[in-house]
Amino acid sequence: MLGASWLNLGSLVLGLIAWILPVINLVRRNRKWTVLSVASVSACAISLCMQIFYTDYLVRIADWSALMDTSSAVAMVSALLLVVTIILNAVSLVVYYGEKTKDR
Repeated sequence: MLGASWLNLGSLVLGLIAWILPVINLVRRNRKWTVLSVASVSACAISLCMQIFYTDYLVRIADWSALMDTSSAVAMVSALLLVVTIILNAVSLVVYYGEKTKDR
């Protein structure tokens, strides 16, 4: 059985989805950019939540060495995921409104 390792795998997949959706917005110039942006931010939030649950799991089983080995990397990667997701969605927003003002 996977145990709690599915939390890390799910977090990785959702983190990638959080980055891919705004890129799709930028490439396709999708008119429904808000749906993909909300999905992107939601995927990022769920990904970060899964990491919190995994850390809680390590605390409950008292795996202190795993916590000490991974906590700084998890914190750094989580911050990177959040910042890149925000930047990609902000760029998508700027491009959308830039095109909207050109259409006028």
